[in-house]
Amino acid sequence: MRFVQRRDGDRVVPGIVDGDRVYDLAGVDQVDGALLARSEEQLGELEAAALATEGRDLEGLDLAAPIARPMKIVCIGLNYRDHAAETGAAIPEEPVIFMKDPSTITGPFDVVRIPRNSVKTDWEVELGVVIAREARYLASPADAANVIGGYVLSHDVSEREFQLERGGQWDKGKSCETFNPLGPWVATPDELGDVQALGLRLSVNGVQRQDGTTADQVFDVNHVVWYLSQFMVLQPGDLINTGTPAGVALGIEGTPYLRDGDIVELSIDGLGTARQRFEDAS
Repeated sequence: MRFVQRRDGDRVVPGIVDGDRVYDLAGVDQVDGALLARSEEQLGELEAAALATEGRDLEGLDLAAPIARPMKIVCIGLNYRDHAAETGAAIPEEPVIFMKDPSTITGPFDVVRIPRNSVKTDWEVELGVVIAREARYLASPADAANVIGGYVLSHDVSEREFQLERGGQWDKGKSCETFNPLGPWVATPDELGDVQALGLRLSVNGVQRQDGTTADQVFDVNHVVWYLSQFMVLQPGDLINTGTPAGVALGIEGTPYLRDGDIVELSIDGLGTARQRFEDAS
C-alpha cells in the first residue's frame, strides 16, 4: 500500500494511493508506526473500505508529509561510495550517524526556507526508512525486515557551512526549518521489491545533478537498521535517512549551492516525485 496525508484546512487527512487517485482512510487519525505495524489482513480491510469511496485525483492535492512527525530522525552519512569519493572522504568502516530535528519535516511540494546568513545550502536525495515496531539489539541484519514499516522519498537538505565549518556536530547544518521534505507517499515494503536496486534522481532548475542507485550503498538498509539498534532504541514511526549518492553541490566544481528561487525536483523508483521551491527565510 501507498499512504499519503493531504491537508484539508487545518486538518491532515490520511489516505491511500491507488493509481492516480487518493482514497481517505476511515477511522485513521494519522499515518504512523502503529498503522504500518498492522497485519496484512487489517491493512487489507482498510484498503477495501477506502477503495469503496469515490476518491480524489492525486494531482493538485495539497499533500503534507506522508507520516506523522516521528520521535527522531536518524541519518547515515557518507553511505554511497561515489558520494564519499566526490567529497574526498574515506569509505567508512562503520555507519556514520547523526541526528536531524524532527520539526524539519514538511510536505513534498512545500517551500524550503534557505536559512538567514546561509551561503552553502545543498541538496541530498535519500531513501527514507520508516520504523513500524520497536527495534533494540536486533540479533542480525536479517531481523531488520521485521521492524521496517515502509519507505519514503526524503530530501535531506543541508547547510554545509553550518555543518562543516562552524564547529561541533553536523546537526546544526541539518536541522534548519523545512530541511526535510518527505513524500509524496510512504510505501509498504511489498510495493518496492528489492530496495537495494532503486534509482534515485535529483535536478536543480531542470539540470540533473544526482542519478544514483541504492546498490551503491556502503551499508545496506537492513545493516543500517540492525546497526542503529545496537546503540539506540528505534521507536515506531522513527525515520532513518540512509544517505545520498554523488552529485551534491559540495562535490561539484564551482559548488552551485541553492539560491532564492531555485527549483529542486527529486524522485526514487516506486516512491514518486517531489518538487520544492527554495526561498530565503524572512
